[in-house]
Amino acid sequence: MAPVVDFLQNSLDGLSAGAAYALLAVGFTLIFGVLRRANLSYGPAIMLGAYAATWLFLQTGAGLLVLFAVAVLATVLAGTYVERLCFAPHRKGAAAAAMVASFAIWMQLEELATLLLPRHLYAFPALYEGGPLTFGPFFVRVESLLILLAAVAVCVAGWKVLYATRFGIAVRAVIDDPRAAELSGIDVGAVSLRIFAVASAIGGATGFLIVASHEQVTPMLGMWSTLKGMLAMMLGGLGSLPGAIAGGLALGLIEAHSQWYFGPQFRDFIAYLLLFVLLAARPPWMNTRSAY
Repeated sequence: MAPVVDFLQNSLDGLSAGAAYALLAVGFTLIFGVLRRANLSYGPAIMLGAYAATWLFLQTGAGLLVLFAVAVLATVLAGTYVERLCFAPHRKGAAAAAMVASFAIWMQLEELATLLLPRHLYAFPALYEGGPLTFGPFFVRVESLLILLAAVAVCVAGWKVLYATRFGIAVRAVIDDPRAAELSGIDVGAVSLRIFAVASAIGGATGFLIVASHEQVTPMLGMWSTLKGMLAMMLGGLGSLPGAIAGGLALGLIEAHSQWYFGPQFRDFIAYLLLFVLLAARPPWMNTRSAY
């Protein structure tokens, strides 16, 4: 029975980690689905939000709700800055120019965060002070369950907005044909900016949940968020909200079982190898057309 128990426990651990990846992938998917652009500074914007909340905590000892609001607000401001500087000028231009510009902003945001808090590691208040939930021989962290519930709630809310509101109709029109949407009177620039704000708010909430779950924040959060979010998005299918959730959970499962069976040094290697194989094979769900 021990191998079965180990497999199931590893699966629970993988789903727990994958919930955070799924939330990151949702933010990337919203931006890519509308703009057809990869925002490389999405992760650093999340890091800046987490650093702003950490700075406030160190200065005032503010509670979790205030820190959550600060993390979301700072990430939205950073995301708006990125959209105005990198994507608005290149909306009708080359995607490569916008992507390179977002990489330059990545450096700016990381530098700003490290100037705000220069040490490599800072403590952050815990999201939950109690121990894990146990079910017989299995256990799961409450923080992980909260992140998983947040991922599902964000996906459901996003689906409702896209298919039950006027803004959602405008978003889907821009996704299908930006030029036709513009000719029909839709302000494509305003739609893009609002999508950036929504994706950044999701990113800020995700960053808060991650650092509060780990009880620490480091400058590596930006790169980690970018890599994990983009990898989960590509595994789940570009432009699909349910695919983003599935891709994040799949990535968590792959990493957890790879680490258990092959060692920690193969954890990321096997995940990236699988992505390479999928990109080479290019299955039907890995397309560039939105599947909202």
